[in-house]
Amino acid sequence: MQLKIMPKKKRLSAGRVPLILFLCQTISALEVPLDPKLLEDLVQPPTITHQSPKDYIIDPRENIVIQCEAKGKPPPSFSWTRNGTHFDIDKDPLVTMKPDSGTLIINIMSEGKAETYEGVYQCTARNERGAAISNNIVIRPSRSPLWTKEKLEPITLQNGQPLVLPCRPPIGLPPAIIFWMDNSFQRLPQSERVSQGLNGDLYFSNVLPEDTREDYICYARFNHTQTIQQKQPISLKVISAKSSRERPPTFLTPEGNASHKEELRGNVLSLECIAEGLPTPLIYWIKEDGTLPTNRTVYRNFQKTLQIIQVSEADSGNYQCIAKNALGAIHHTISVTVKAAPYWIMAPQNLVLSPGEDGTLICRANGNPKPRISWLTNGVPIEIAPDDPSRRIDGDTIIFSNVQERSSAVYQCNASNEYGYLLANAFVNVLAEPPRILTSANTLYQVIANRPAFLDCAFFGSPLPTIEWFKGAKGSALHEDIYVFHENGTLEIPVAQKDNTGTYTCVARNKLGTAKNEVHVEVKDPTRIIEQPEYAVVQRGSTVSFECRVKHDHTLIATVTWLKDNGELPNDERFTVAKDHLVVTDVRDDDGGTYTCVANTTLDDVSASAVLSVVAPTPTPAPIYDVPNPPFDLELTSQLDTSVQLSWTPGDDNNSPITKFIIEYEDAMHEAGLWHHQAEVSGTQTTAQLKLSPYVNYSFRVMAENSIGRSLPSEASEQYQTKAAEPDKNPTAVEGLGSEPDNLVITWKPLNGFESNGPGLQYKVSWRQKDGDDEWTSVVVANVSKYIVSGTPTFVPYLIKVQALNVVGFAPEPAVVMGHSGEDLPMVAPGNVRVNVVNSTLAEVHWDPVPLKSIRGHLQGYRIYYWKAQSSSQRNRRHIEKKILTFQGSKTHGMLPGLEPFSHYTLNVRVVNGKGEGPASPDRAFSTPEGVPSAPSSLKIVNPTLDSLTLEWDPPSHPNGLLTEYTLKYQPTMASRQVDIATQGWFIGLMCAVALLILILLIVCFIRRNKGGKYPVKEKEDAHADPEIQPMKEDDGTFGEYSDAEDHKPLKKGSRTPSDRTVKKEDSDDSLVDYGEGVNGQFNEDGSFIGQYSGKKEKEPAEGNESSEAPSPVNAMNSFV
Repeated sequence: MQLKIMPKKKRLSAGRVPLILFLCQTISALEVPLDPKLLEDLVQPPTITHQSPKDYIIDPRENIVIQCEAKGKPPPSFSWTRNGTHFDIDKDPLVTMKPDSGTLIINIMSEGKAETYEGVYQCTARNERGAAISNNIVIRPSRSPLWTKEKLEPITLQNGQPLVLPCRPPIGLPPAIIFWMDNSFQRLPQSERVSQGLNGDLYFSNVLPEDTREDYICYARFNHTQTIQQKQPISLKVISAKSSRERPPTFLTPEGNASHKEELRGNVLSLECIAEGLPTPLIYWIKEDGTLPTNRTVYRNFQKTLQIIQVSEADSGNYQCIAKNALGAIHHTISVTVKAAPYWIMAPQNLVLSPGEDGTLICRANGNPKPRISWLTNGVPIEIAPDDPSRRIDGDTIIFSNVQERSSAVYQCNASNEYGYLLANAFVNVLAEPPRILTSANTLYQVIANRPAFLDCAFFGSPLPTIEWFKGAKGSALHEDIYVFHENGTLEIPVAQKDNTGTYTCVARNKLGTAKNEVHVEVKDPTRIIEQPEYAVVQRGSTVSFECRVKHDHTLIATVTWLKDNGELPNDERFTVAKDHLVVTDVRDDDGGTYTCVANTTLDDVSASAVLSVVAPTPTPAPIYDVPNPPFDLELTSQLDTSVQLSWTPGDDNNSPITKFIIEYEDAMHEAGLWHHQAEVSGTQTTAQLKLSPYVNYSFRVMAENSIGRSLPSEASEQYQTKAAEPDKNPTAVEGLGSEPDNLVITWKPLNGFESNGPGLQYKVSWRQKDGDDEWTSVVVANVSKYIVSGTPTFVPYLIKVQALNVVGFAPEPAVVMGHSGEDLPMVAPGNVRVNVVNSTLAEVHWDPVPLKSIRGHLQGYRIYYWKAQSSSQRNRRHIEKKILTFQGSKTHGMLPGLEPFSHYTLNVRVVNGKGEGPASPDRAFSTPEGVPSAPSSLKIVNPTLDSLTLEWDPPSHPNGLLTEYTLKYQPTMASRQVDIATQGWFIGLMCAVALLILILLIVCFIRRNKGGKYPVKEKEDAHADPEIQPMKEDDGTFGEYSDAEDHKPLKKGSRTPSDRTVKKEDSDDSLVDYGEGVNGQFNEDGSFIGQYSGKKEKEPAEGNESSEAPSPVNAMNSFV
């Protein structure tokens, strides 16, 4: 097993069982705990901890110190090689090795020369577990040679000519730093015209008379030896010419149109172009096949030098410098190739394994050209090292399997190319160690309630131990819902409560043994200020008191300190601090400010503040009662992730005490301009601790309220944006329904922006079949509230959950809901359909239920289609009227009411689900028995006489069976006496007289109407002025219709008597049909209307006061009464 501690956390829930935590972690040897007791007896191969640089330039005036430090158990011994052969330090009296170290000290200050010890050195640290080696350390003494003597002739030039003053410094180690100065050690001024090149030469694009001087001196500074060498001065004289001929640019360096530059990866690439010309040319840079890297490009020496920092292979290409003045431009192309010494992709890491385990050492490097990888073991090439059956080499990887203690060794990986090499040591340490707990026993953790507690259990062992946590001396169960377990063994109680107090036991186990440790937890009550200081406005010279009453855990000692404007109280006897309050007497103007009460214990501290405003005494004006003035000076303090303290200064209460303050907030991020209610506090408070939600850009405002009303809002506070956090809730209304037989549509009510708790709100949609063994399938979606799962079986129950997440993390585990994939039409029809005819209008139908699997959806019920068989005269109709009855649920029988007696019916039954109906059962025919027939369709009196009459009737419309007979019933009525009177002569004469009178009145009415005369009907018409009542209808020329004298309502147009003098039944209650003569009414020879006095059937009285009778002479007469 490879051992390496990982930083992630794992959350486990604790129920009523012992809390057991298994930490599957890996640690490397570099991460073995540096516990002194552990290191005393823990065997470990050597590890090089410090060494001199590969290219080590020494000062020849000082002793040579070549460093080599290593650690290991047992402590390693050291040896050296020089130029590839053993370096026997015992034979050289000038060479000593530091005690308990491999560092060499070569004493050359007393005697000897540094050049004698030039060479390549390598250190080896060895113990019984293996040998580690250092890099090849190349020792070279620094050199700062003098300039060779030379005679420099004075230089004379005409004004405007170009010039290069050579420096050519001596070659030193390391290379010298070049600069130009005069005899006074003042740097020579440089510009776009005059500048120093990378080679140290001084370039003049064109000379001017002011360049004349005799002390152009090039200096070379050798930093390693802290010496400066000086070249002989150069004399320059510039002769003024009447006119200098202007010329286009030409390059002083580099020469030609193109050049090549090679640089190593990670170095600074420096490209230079210096041009001469008159006027002075300017330099520009471009990259032909790309753009210059913005963040790594630097221009120096007046843009004549282009530098790219941390150059990489991607910076290879053609760079072009352009020199330009008013007479023209030239360019030079520099082809850049970036090579690379080897660099690590994955350096091998130390392995700590237990016997029988497997592991790998990986050594991967890159470079240009590609480096060659070679392996060594304990400093010897692996090809000639003793064979180890547990290892196998596969290129850049060594694979170990079933290692034993003899497999312990130090392996070296060497990656090299022509530009350099890398060497890395990595050991394989095979240990068999029982568990050890490194945390001190019986450690006491004191924490404040509602804060997190961290219980340490640092451990070590090989094989890696498993960690178990118990609460209580006898391993009693933990009773909290959620704990956080860190992979270094630490147990976290996220929100400590009083019942978390007690003893906790950490147990580490592996196959070699067990170790345990007990720690103790005490949860203390938080310190609270139960009476806070309050805002006060006092007059000058008066006394003010601020209260500060503190409640704290009785086992802790609390101290209370008062501050003024976050500093100490003035040293003034007017300020008196008592146990629970601060008193200020003889208040002055400079006493105004913020007073803060701070309560401290060894575990926590709290504070509360109040503002004191000092005003001058003023005469008392007549009180003006009004709503309060808005609060002001809003301030946010104690800004935490989930809370903030808001303080304010109340406005004037306008002589009505403030009863409360209303606090509102605006979320500028999600709902700018919309204010929401946050909290309400007492009118005596000027601060409020506000709970906040994550990822909200809060602004607050405060309103004051008194008995008169509510003030205007204060100005908004400063904005305070809370940090993002994982969502604390999941979407609601999660459903799973299929829209098609082969899909599952998962829908949910998404969270709003306020509930997202952070950016990047997404939803993790998970589903699996309820009755299967499949794992959860999950997708993460955003900006939607629906996800369609395709390719599902038809109507299968699914378990569904939708979890919110954002860039911070996931919401709590969501609730699981059940849904179903899409429904399809049922496949099977109900069987064994049976009909039981109850009576002539009612039948009971029974059927067998269909198998549940064949329904393929939610069972809605069963549906019965039934219809009456058609007669031969009806069979040519295309449409058969079918009736439907639906029976909900799983019922297997139902009643068919409203059947027609003596009829043949056909029915079938179908099962219904959410998708629709299934196939119909085979048609089932049944017949209803005879029932009571309906009444005859009509009854007429034909040829009535004084002593007889003839009746005629039509068969019933619904015989409901085979008719066998008719039963005739009758009884004497007054109608017979009326018929007798109608035959008397005096009665006939009277009726003729009445008819004649009516006729005369009608003629008179007609004449008077034509003459425009007035009569009662006319007066009533004028009085009502109803636009619907017209004397004459203009459209058809008929008379207008008038209501009788009692209701004065006009008859509707449809109630007019037809021109053929017949009366339709639907238009009048007095139709002839109601009497014995049918629809063809007749008059007697004397003009009387027979039907008026014949036996009339009883009728229900007409509703309301409207008359439904047709106009008649009698009605016309009534209109004049």
